[in-house]
Amino acid sequence: MERGMSKVVLVKRRTRYEELKRRYNTVEQAKFYIEHLGADFSDYEREDKAYNAALETVRNFVRPLARLQEIEREYLPNMIFGEKDIVIAVGQDGLVANAMKYLDGQSLIGINPDPARFDGVLLPFEAGDTEKILKKVIAGNAESKEITMGKAETKDGQVLYAVNDFFAGVSNHTSARYTIQLGSESENQSSSGVIVSTGFGMTGWHKSVMAQFRGIARAFNLGDIPEEKADWSRRQLTFQVREPYPSRFTKAQIVYGEVNGSESLVLTSSMSENGVVFSDGILEDSIEFNAGTQIKISVADRIGRLITR
Repeated sequence: MERGMSKVVLVKRRTRYEELKRRYNTVEQAKFYIEHLGADFSDYEREDKAYNAALETVRNFVRPLARLQEIEREYLPNMIFGEKDIVIAVGQDGLVANAMKYLDGQSLIGINPDPARFDGVLLPFEAGDTEKILKKVIAGNAESKEITMGKAETKDGQVLYAVNDFFAGVSNHTSARYTIQLGSESENQSSSGVIVSTGFGMTGWHKSVMAQFRGIARAFNLGDIPEEKADWSRRQLTFQVREPYPSRFTKAQIVYGEVNGSESLVLTSSMSENGVVFSDGILEDSIEFNAGTQIKISVADRIGRLITR
């Protein structure tokens, strides 16, 4: 196998141990702080040790097979991936989703660095599986799942993608004011924000909101509401308006619905400040959503490709 023909991008993130050391400058100060709160600092050390051991195992398997480039999670928004790059994310499920939103069909391998600690729905492989699965990906024999993403864009050309969901509202989660439009229907709204989920994200924020709805339905003797099945590849988005408030000026009719492949959900801000649209829980990578800004949210042309076997 020709090593120079493939490039692997290894996506990693700092552990809790590293974050504490960074915050408190020294391990001793971090340990004092954690133990002062009655927590077990050794758990942070064990997690860090297991994570770094997994990273080194992955590196050792990759280097004989491909060129290796490493990147921290926080630098993903600035990374330009090659069309044929193979991406390996070592971490929790969230890291896989964070990496995928910056890809366009490149193969993504999720590695569980600590199976005893993390369930890893999106992490079908352990560090020791790296050589076997990487050889299959390079040879084109690996099995994968396609994942539909969402796309948010403004009139001035700003674009943001989502693997799980978008949130449109106020950064401090106070009431958001905007106009919502789907097809020929539109209305002014005041709410806690709008969540737009992909099929992949139906088990995330969407599920949390629906759990509340089902609880209210049972309290009013409306019966059980069946839980929707998550279809990762479906060319469709689902939106929910959180806590819409009806008044003389605002309505609460367009509060739940689907955005099909040919449609867009259009939101126009009526907020003077603090309006924001972000995806997958990452506020740092966002679009300002202040007065007059119009956001169109639709099914993205790009897809995610998660290696499964």
